[in-house]
Amino acid sequence: MSDRGRLAFIVWSVLVSQVFLYPGLEDTVAALGGNGTILAGTWFLVAEFGAFVVCAVLWGVLSDVLGRRTPLVVLGAAGGAASYLAVALSPRLGVTFGVVLLLRVVGGAFTIGAFSLSITMLMDLSGGHGRNMGAAGTAVGLGAALGSVAGGQLATVDPLAPLYGGAALLGGVAVLAATIPDRSPDNGLPADAIVNHVRTRPALLVPFAFGYIDRLTAGFFALTGVAYFRDAFGIDAAQAGLTLALFFVPFAVLQYPIGWLSDRIGRFLPVVVGSMLYGVTIVGIGLVPNYALAGGLLIASGICGACVSPTTMALVTDIVPATERGVGMGGFNVFGSLGMLSGFLVGGIVTNQYGYLPAFFAAGGLEIAIAVVAANAVKRIATE
Repeated sequence: MSDRGRLAFIVWSVLVSQVFLYPGLEDTVAALGGNGTILAGTWFLVAEFGAFVVCAVLWGVLSDVLGRRTPLVVLGAAGGAASYLAVALSPRLGVTFGVVLLLRVVGGAFTIGAFSLSITMLMDLSGGHGRNMGAAGTAVGLGAALGSVAGGQLATVDPLAPLYGGAALLGGVAVLAATIPDRSPDNGLPADAIVNHVRTRPALLVPFAFGYIDRLTAGFFALTGVAYFRDAFGIDAAQAGLTLALFFVPFAVLQYPIGWLSDRIGRFLPVVVGSMLYGVTIVGIGLVPNYALAGGLLIASGICGACVSPTTMALVTDIVPATERGVGMGGFNVFGSLGMLSGFLVGGIVTNQYGYLPAFFAAGGLEIAIAVVAANAVKRIATE
């Protein structure tokens, strides 16, 4: 397998380990001592992604300062595997749900290192930024697609089985990552110089903002979307996993070709038009009256999301030089993790207070708003 393929497989594996939990989240949280409500599930997911937010850029800075990425990916994956196993074993150990949430924080701090730096290692490869980020985006989408289906099936067998599966995958990632050559720049960049360079590149805020909103919608679907389909249409965890796959399969399959295409036609159309259409389809899902129409709009959302994801990551690579890629992708993942965090909170809290439809309007409306507000900025970056 090529280095690109192995790195994409690592990204895929990390996503699978996370998405395993989403279809049967309510049952898993209850088995771990939570009360099984949407707010308990919210805090379970927020704990991990809060650590993502804090630690993503720290891993990026460390890799750029050391001029090494491979050993950090190994460390992040091994730590993540240990934390998933600890959470799975917590009912046997008689620990409280609060301790489970703390373990989720520790796991998130490790896992984001494996995820963010494996994408950074893809950025270090030659062959076109859109192509490399398309590979990353495809891995993300396929990981989410398979994770949602397999996770739903696992949860019907045992609500803790998705945790054991995630631990096994992350352990395998640690072993595989050790076989990949390190192509990071020979000389690391001093940390103070990294901070100064990031401050002088305000254009990075554009892909960071899109990454934030796009991940917000992903967090929304992972928590509120699953809960909505289970409540509104009476489906179980296994069917919820298959339903999520309606979004993630086209999202995965189309990212690589769209990333490749954006190297030729530019980033503007996929990012801006894709975001607008993505927001419209999200709102539509909350409006339609039956499962068939909602499922069709999930497929359309996946297509639109595939236009946005690889091209926003490619914008980061377009803007930063090679020596700053770790921090550039770390910053992107900080905003992305903040977005996931916000998606969990917006979806969980708005749904709890006002119901599902206002939550769908909030998530879709934000996606449309970022496209309108940032359209000119994307055009400037794309033409430079």
